[in-house]
Amino acid sequence: MTRKLLTGNSAAAWGARLARVDYIPAFPITPQTEIIEDLAAWIDRGELDARLVTLESEHSMITAAGSAASSGVRVFTATSSQGLLYGMEMVYTVAGWRTPFVMVNVSRGLASPITLESDHSDIMAARDSGFLQIHCATCQEIADSVLIAYRLAEHPDVRMPAIVNLDGFYLSFTREPVDLADASRAQTFVGEYDPENLQFKGNSPLSQAMAVLGGGPYSYFRYEAHLAVQQALEVYDEIADEFAEVFGRRHDMIDCYRMDDAEYAFVLVGSFSTKARDAVDSLRDAGWKIGLLRPRLFRPFPQLQIRQRLQGCLAVAIIDQNISMGMGGVLHSEFATALYGTSNAPLLASYIGGLGGRDISQQEFFAIADELRLAQERGESPPPRLLYTANEMTEMRKLQAIAQAEHAEIHQT
Repeated sequence: MTRKLLTGNSAAAWGARLARVDYIPAFPITPQTEIIEDLAAWIDRGELDARLVTLESEHSMITAAGSAASSGVRVFTATSSQGLLYGMEMVYTVAGWRTPFVMVNVSRGLASPITLESDHSDIMAARDSGFLQIHCATCQEIADSVLIAYRLAEHPDVRMPAIVNLDGFYLSFTREPVDLADASRAQTFVGEYDPENLQFKGNSPLSQAMAVLGGGPYSYFRYEAHLAVQQALEVYDEIADEFAEVFGRRHDMIDCYRMDDAEYAFVLVGSFSTKARDAVDSLRDAGWKIGLLRPRLFRPFPQLQIRQRLQGCLAVAIIDQNISMGMGGVLHSEFATALYGTSNAPLLASYIGGLGGRDISQQEFFAIADELRLAQERGESPPPRLLYTANEMTEMRKLQAIAQAEHAEIHQT
């Protein structure tokens, strides 16, 4: 095992390298490009026996990824933000093909307005596609999760593509110590890609074209894909157990921190959960019984496991780095559904923060904890709110007033 100081992007590239990928269709987009640059450099130096092809768009890239996987080779690709959305037609299509490959998404906020900073609007837009989703909080998790994702996607009971998600800039360009698995051990863990009945060869003229189906057969195939995604819940723990045995690191589908006796909890995904851990430690020092629950596996959604982990909690703050327009935070909706109808379900409070890379301070975590305890004592969930300070609101109103004045002056002229 070798320890290296790696960015999140480089950790993702190393995961693909250790998985011995064969084909890499690519299209660059900030902040994902470094992943492709690393892989291209290794191929150029003869350190990685793979073929990298740059396509003219993410739509073509994802099409090529699904097509190549259906021909029997192990495929890796990566994208971000608007790129994921540009390829969204094929995200749904290749999931319907049941072709297993891994795509890394480096989360970045969506236009409009335009931002280069991170939030989870892009990855949440793909939640209903059929792709499995693993969300990472550290660079170590990224490298490990790519290996786990191949095992999960290629499992004979699953056979679905997978997305490994990391936060743009907060992880993509942040360097952390990463323990890289020995190549031979990584190859033994991942194994050879067995395409099973997936084959497309020039010397075997067997058509695999997709027919146009009516409602009955279409419903059957869509539901079969749903059941395959759900099956990933059954096999994930087996894969996590084997990974822990081989490499000494365990990545459960749900990361629980100081939750054994917790009466209150923060819930969030991604790199901001590391800030929440620090807040939990500080609140514990102040006498709070509080913990952190972080789903790593988001699709399939581990509903039963979440219910079990939150038993005994009085109130939970769900902190979303996304916003579903007209509804609110996606993670909050998922948890509300998972806990609905259960006896002694905790009170849920919804917070939306970190949009466009906005930081969430320790003071805001402390304020959330205070609001959570007050809401639990009153027995009433507080209304969802945006994490936004009074000073920020004042500054935005000043800028808005200036813009309106300039617009009026131009109009008069």
